[in-house]
Amino acid sequence: MNWVILLVAGLFEIGWAIGLKYTEGFSRLWPTVWTILSMVLSVGLLGVAMKTLPVGTAYAVWVGVGAIGTALLGIILFNEPANAARLASLALILAGIIGLKLSMP
Repeated sequence: MNWVILLVAGLFEIGWAIGLKYTEGFSRLWPTVWTILSMVLSVGLLGVAMKTLPVGTAYAVWVGVGAIGTALLGIILFNEPANAARLASLALILAGIIGLKLSMP
């Protein structure tokens, strides 16, 4: 169950990272509110997941999920580059996340 909580925490991390773009420097009220709420939920759920998961593994997976999701949404929403090197690098992060999950007893 803590892996699911950790994944949801990573999804909220994607939410606040993308939300930062929409706050326009925290000058827009509702995007700022949703971004801060996503930050709190993301870190709170990470803390819950760390009750039973090793800190290094949980943090690395949380950051990895956030990095992959944010980069992919950047490509989709903001027309950021989607070249082969960038996509291969995201695949390597995904491989690391899978490796960390499979290495757990």
